[in-house]
Amino acid sequence: MGLVTPSLGLVVWTTLAFLIVLFLLKKFAWKPILQSIKEREQHIDDAIQAAERTKIEMAQLKAANEDLLKAARAERDALLKEARDTKEALIAEAKGAAKKEGEKILATAHEQIKNEKMAAITELKNQVATLSIEIAEKILRNELSKDEKQKQLVDGLVNEINMN
Repeated sequence: MGLVTPSLGLVVWTTLAFLIVLFLLKKFAWKPILQSIKEREQHIDDAIQAAERTKIEMAQLKAANEDLLKAARAERDALLKEARDTKEALIAEAKGAAKKEGEKILATAHEQIKNEKMAAITELKNQVATLSIEIAEKILRNELSKDEKQKQLVDGLVNEINMN
C-alpha cells in the first residue's frame, strides 16, 4: 500500500522540482521557441505569397504568349492573302500580255508566264519562310530568355519524345 500512496515529502519535492523546471523553461526556452515558430510562420507566408506572385506572372506570360501567337497568325494570314493577290495580279498581267502578242509568239509567252509564276511563287515562299523564321526566332528568344523557361521547354520536349 505504501507504493500506491505517495508521502507528503515526495509530493513537496516533486512539486518543487516541477516549479523549478517550469521557471527555467519559461526563463530560457519559451521565448526562443516562440521566436522560432514566428520565424517559420513568416517564412511560410512569404513562400505562399511568392507562389501566388509566380502564378500570376505565369498567367500573364501565357496571355502574352497567346497574344503573340494570334498576332503571328494574323500576320501570316495577311502575308498569304497578299501573296495570293500578287500571284493573281501576275497571272492576270501575263494573260493580258499573251493575248496582245498574238498567236505567233503564243508558245513563248506561255513559257515566260510559267517561269515568272514559278519565280514569283519561289520568291513568295522564300519571303514567307524568312518571315516565319524571324517570327519564330523572336517568339523563341522571348520565351527562352530565362533559364527556367529553357528548362521547361527541354522538359516538355523530353516528355513529348518519351510519349512517342
